[in-house]
Amino acid sequence: MVRGVVPRQPAKTGRHEGARTVSRGQRSRGPSRQPKHSSEFPSSLSQGPRQKSKTEKKAYNPLAPERIQEILKRLDQQYPDVTCALQHKSAWELLVATILSAQATDVRVNMVTPEIFKKYPTVADFAALRPEQLEPDIRSTGFFRNKSKSVVGAAKKIMSDFGGQVPDEMEKILTLPGVARKTANVVLGTWFGESEGVVVDTHVHRVSRRLELTKYDDPKKIEQDLMKIIPRDRWTLFSHQIIWHGRKLCIARSPKCAECPLENICHAADKTWTTVEIHKNAKPWTFSFPSFQMIDHAHSSSVCYRDNYEHDRPDPDSAGSPSCH
Repeated sequence: MVRGVVPRQPAKTGRHEGARTVSRGQRSRGPSRQPKHSSEFPSSLSQGPRQKSKTEKKAYNPLAPERIQEILKRLDQQYPDVTCALQHKSAWELLVATILSAQATDVRVNMVTPEIFKKYPTVADFAALRPEQLEPDIRSTGFFRNKSKSVVGAAKKIMSDFGGQVPDEMEKILTLPGVARKTANVVLGTWFGESEGVVVDTHVHRVSRRLELTKYDDPKKIEQDLMKIIPRDRWTLFSHQIIWHGRKLCIARSPKCAECPLENICHAADKTWTTVEIHKNAKPWTFSFPSFQMIDHAHSSSVCYRDNYEHDRPDPDSAGSPSCH
């Protein structure tokens, strides 16, 4: 042995070597042994997937039947007797007005149609025209060249193939120049009372997307989605209700969410802010809108809130000014 070097000695802990090995095994955090046979699994794991308890919340489904029924109920309360806003006295007048309404407001169309129907009273009168003769009369509706070709072409087709009468079947009316499913659904549903589909215009497109009734932008796909969830006998009325709702409240920019009857079941990302003022002598009253700005005149402070879930609405018959706290 070399002088000055102490040979390595085993540690003397007073414990048996086997005990040390067991201790290390108990402290190990590695994966445990997997059972080799199904009989080794606990009985609770062989019963299939875990059943959800009654207290667990259901996943949000915008197309749930109860939500659709609630939407229809509130639309009935808000717009019980709505119909097409285009002025007409016959199927032909409604057809012409609907063709002219493309990329134009109904107000503008209603300013134009009385004059042209007075000037050309019958389908035959329109069929006798050349498109350029009609253009000056409908210029203010926009896209007047294409629209004049469609109106005159539809009149000629009706006179030659349908005896001067607007057809009341989807397959036939779609053969008219300038007539697609939107125009056909308006005429068939409004004048003939035939529910062949849902009218999809810019308002129906916007409102349906905000209500999460569809995820598409294509009018045909939107119509198919709506036809699946709306009862057939409601297609025409639903179309008019959504169109009116889109004009009055659910407008493209700055929708009037505070006035909307569907506000607390709508989760649209572009819901607007509502300003709620707190006056000095206001009666304490707790309420909230989906999103609002609270302004306290007494303390010159402003607090903003943002939420997209269901809330209680203020009672319009309550005395005093509304307040939040």
